[in-house]
Amino acid sequence: MTHLSRKHLEDHAAAWIYAWNRHDVGAVIAPFSDDATFVSPLAATLTGSATVEGRAALLAYWTTALARVPHLRFHLVSAVCDPAAQTVVVHYVSHAGGRTVRSPELMRFRGGRLIYGEAFHEAPADQANA
Repeated sequence: MTHLSRKHLEDHAAAWIYAWNRHDVGAVIAPFSDDATFVSPLAATLTGSATVEGRAALLAYWTTALARVPHLRFHLVSAVCDPAAQTVVVHYVSHAGGRTVRSPELMRFRGGRLIYGEAFHEAPADQANA
């Protein structure tokens, strides 16, 4: 069983941002296990549920979502890694459709595969110092 080091978790965060900025949904979902779960309040707007189950469903969801925001860009603020828990929280700022939003996403790994993700959307970036 693969145990990810702090460096692996940090590298995942950077690669995740890079994949989104290339609009490469295949690269975004590549680390996910086939039976992964992803939770996001934004998912409900496209899928009818805040929970997306399985890699194939994630591909469909993110492909559709990205088509609606073709100029989406992410900027990595920080990555908080916990190798013992096999988690990373990726804190980023997104820019799309004239909006700037900061969000964290929790990612949990098992055996080197991403098994659970949860997005905590969406605080307007102009509220960062409020």
